[in-house]
Amino acid sequence: MELASAIASDLSRICEDIFSIQVVPPGWIHFELTHSTLATWLQSLVVGSWEGAGEIGGTEQEPGGAGEDEKDEANNQCPIPHAPCPMPNSLFAIEYAHARCCSLVLLAHREGLIKLREPVPNTSPAFWDIISPNPLPWLNCDGTLRLNHPDERRLISELIQVVDNIECPDVSGSVKWEKVALNLSQAFEKFWSNCRIWGEVKITSPELTQARLGLLMATQSVLKFVLEENLGVFAPLEL
Repeated sequence: MELASAIASDLSRICEDIFSIQVVPPGWIHFELTHSTLATWLQSLVVGSWEGAGEIGGTEQEPGGAGEDEKDEANNQCPIPHAPCPMPNSLFAIEYAHARCCSLVLLAHREGLIKLREPVPNTSPAFWDIISPNPLPWLNCDGTLRLNHPDERRLISELIQVVDNIECPDVSGSVKWEKVALNLSQAFEKFWSNCRIWGEVKITSPELTQARLGLLMATQSVLKFVLEENLGVFAPLEL
């Protein structure tokens, strides 16, 4: 415990703005991301400033999305050499989650909950160019994350897992990307089912609504990357 406390003390001085650190018996050092760090990271997923985002948008498509023939071809082929062909049912669920995120964000833009500079850009690395609120209101006035519902936390946890897999690739190639993306899409579905954006919450807690929309945009950004870069298929704006 004495040694762990000394190590934790040094680490706290170096990264106290990033982690909160706690020493517990018999000498474990527990790290927890600060709320402000997590908010900054989520914002980076939304605006495309995370490491993997530079490759997003590499496949150019018309703003209206692919035609039916192109979608069918994308669903049945793996255009990237050596890319593993995902299971068709899993692929549809992932594509649906991506398209659903897009439609919900665009609806929020039309209703004035958020304001986008260019709602459906064609080739921009950052899919969403937010005018307001910018940054999104991830934190309460006391500096804690607004997203405290279990399904919000589960979705954030899945986002962290997927981005870890993207930015720290497994040299053995054992990451099953269709499973990773399916887990993320299922976490999104659970979040969307149990965490309201419209209705009463839009009126009583507009900042919570905007933070949840930010979580939608972050999910879309990561799903788009995995679909296009790891599964080798087009990420549809609509189905």
